Amino acid sequence: MQNRRGLLIILSSPSGAGKSTLSKRLRSWDPTIAFSVSATTRSPRPGEVDGQDYHFMSADAFKHQVAQDGMLEHAHVFGNFYGSPRGPVEAAIDGGKDVLFDIDWQGAQQIRNSALGAHTLSIFILPPSIRELRRRLESRNQDSAETISKRMLKSWDEISHWGSYDYVLINDDLEKTEQDLKDIVTATRLRRLQQPHLVEHVRRLQTEFEDDT
Repeated sequence: MQNRRGLLIILSSPSGAGKSTLSKRLRSWDPTIAFSVSATTRSPRPGEVDGQDYHFMSADAFKHQVAQDGMLEHAHVFGNFYGSPRGPVEAAIDGGKDVLFDIDWQGAQQIRNSALGAHTLSIFILPPSIRELRRRLESRNQDSAETISKRMLKSWDEISHWGSYDYVLINDDLEKTEQDLKDIVTATRLRRLQQPHLVEHVRRLQTEFEDDT
């Protein structure tokens, strides 16, 4: 008997707030949590593996999947389509496995509004300050000053949607934020909706009660 139905765990944040680090720590804490591999119409970059980094698709194949309701969420970004295939996610949560999504507020909104929305746990990660957010981006030494400025401009658009998430964490202490994230996931796994076996258990209790009276 399946004891639990899986969750769709959505993590969103502006770039530099710690989302990627927290995602890795969450999956290290519980390796059974699957990561949703996105589909994209862009060409593979050197070293990328189809089915592991992305599901690489033609534009026609992607649009067909969208038309067949095969994507939980999708978007057009910088000339290419990106989306989360529905099939693997449904199979995972029906099997009691959680699926982690690293997506923006638009994707999160689409998933919450989908048929699987009731099984969604959405968490937004806020930086302690805008100054600290910029410092983190600059300390990576990965982006040009122009790219950092673009990321900073986009960050407020991301932050402005914090109110649509189930939980919001201020990542001013990584260790504490990680623990809070684990606590949230642990508690949400115990929601009545995630435990389909409870119906049968209560029926057995009712039968026992009637037999005992």
